[in-house]
Amino acid sequence: MKKLSMIFVAVLMMAGGSMKVMAQTSAAVTGTTAGAKLVVPMGLTQTGVLHFGTINILTGAGGTVTLPASSLTREFSSGVSASLVAPVATHASYNVTGTKNVTYALTLPATITVTETLLSVATMSIAPTARFNNAVADAITSTLSATGTDNFTVGGVLTVGASAVGGIYAGTFNVSVDYN
Repeated sequence: MKKLSMIFVAVLMMAGGSMKVMAQTSAAVTGTTAGAKLVVPMGLTQTGVLHFGTINILTGAGGTVTLPASSLTREFSSGVSASLVAPVATHASYNVTGTKNVTYALTLPATITVTETLLSVATMSIAPTARFNNAVADAITSTLSATGTDNFTVGGVLTVGASAVGGIYAGTFNVSVDYN
């Protein structure tokens, strides 16, 4: 019997030594996060038009009229000067709505062309600038308030050519806003 016990122990030892040990081949991560960001569609409403007011031109001399986006005080250079004849200068002004506390960008054209409306033979160009609500400098980005609102004004520099003709000039331009 002692011999049989020893054979049994030997068989057990051989069986234990030949067992394969399997390594773990998979991994898991717990606590993975998921989420989404919802934004309110942006709204843009125009509340005022861009107009440089009435301007005096000197024969054969061009110049510029600057209407800062932050002020209605016009600045004149060279062959143009202020006139007291109506209409007065006004900014294009806009109200913006959207998701609160989110930044957004404004898109303006590089140049706006205005054409003399009676004969359509003369044009002038405007380089637009924008100023956001309570900002200290012109910019093209801003942040919506805690209520999801903001506003801005558009001014610019009107270039009057040396061969400009008297008349009423008008044109249109596109303005858009979108989240950053």
